[in-house]
Amino acid sequence: MIGVIEFYIYLHQQIGMEMENSLKNEFEKLKEETSGISSEKDILQLLTERFPGGAVFSTSFSYEDQVITHLVKNLNIDIFTLDTGRLFEQTYETWASTKAFFKKEIKAYYPDTEELKKFVTENGPNSFYQSVEQRKACCAIRKVHPLKSALKGYKIWITGLRAEHSPNRQNMPALEWDEDNQIIKFHPLLHWSTEQVTEYVKIHQLPYNYLHKKGFVSIGCEPCTRAIQEGEDFRAGRWWWEDANKKECGLHIHQ
Repeated sequence: MIGVIEFYIYLHQQIGMEMENSLKNEFEKLKEETSGISSEKDILQLLTERFPGGAVFSTSFSYEDQVITHLVKNLNIDIFTLDTGRLFEQTYETWASTKAFFKKEIKAYYPDTEELKKFVTENGPNSFYQSVEQRKACCAIRKVHPLKSALKGYKIWITGLRAEHSPNRQNMPALEWDEDNQIIKFHPLLHWSTEQVTEYVKIHQLPYNYLHKKGFVSIGCEPCTRAIQEGEDFRAGRWWWEDANKKECGLHIHQ
């Protein structure tokens, strides 16, 4: 005979499956509805109307993220960032200037203290240089796990991904279902060029990370990011000691 605890676990699982299927159905409808809409802002507006209070944007204060923050500043879309504890000082400065410029709340999420303490105690502060496995474990603790908390309760996750950033993103759709996080993802700038992004920032005089002017294209944690040389790939400055095809941190897993 099923016990009370087992019953509630079963009930919770059933409710979760129903919610997942319902959101997946909404995703299929959205794909059809947005297929004929070319304006990123119009799609963002549609998402806020369809899911009031259910959309969130993750920013790392890159050029792309500043553009999107400008696009969503007057929409019912929350914004959050992941503070890994190893960011550049310039990134923190951009965070402060962004908050002052847009006057919009930016929620911060951090690694679990005990989990991080255990990892660093056992492996040292810079074990990510030793192997891909160690680096991904560090990324999981500092970024992937906090992301789970940040996305909880939301139905739409808006990102600043662009196809130019990585070979893994060349065939990525602008609107996709994220199976791992059980959420709909929208990449409004997916097909924008670098020139379009930087020109938008310039025209609207948006605050930006000055490391971009020093050859830093993709900016993450300080120990894992370097400036790139002319002709190098966009992601060459991230985890430069690894194979180019393995350069993903686990935040964005294209299905």
